[in-house]
Amino acid sequence: MPITNLRSCRRLRDNWQQHRADVTFDCASGPQHRRFEGPLLYYVIRAARPGFDPKRRKDRSRYLLAISGADGYHAVLSWGGIAPDFACSPVLRATRLDGAVLDAAGLYLEPGPLCGRARGRP
Repeated sequence: MPITNLRSCRRLRDNWQQHRADVTFDCASGPQHRRFEGPLLYYVIRAARPGFDPKRRKDRSRYLLAISGADGYHAVLSWGGIAPDFACSPVLRATRLDGAVLDAAGLYLEPGPLCGRARGRP
């Protein structure tokens, strides 16, 4: 299910707890410093009620999230990687970038040192 179908960017800003990540990441032009704000992706996805099998031990750890951005970036994250009771990686579904409101497509943010994947923790 495309992430833009889960919640509108405005509803994510207005109705969800916002987290902030001040990050630095490396690009060919040099280090970039940015501030991202938005809810944690885990809670946004969880609100969509994924169909995990409660009878299957740790069924959630089998699921992957394929994310495609309008800018051409693609990423695959594991449910276990973002779940608080597993790896608890703080991935944001960003609704603001440097204070500016993002459009409906928004961004996601995960720790990483490369341009296009910001490094930091909310």
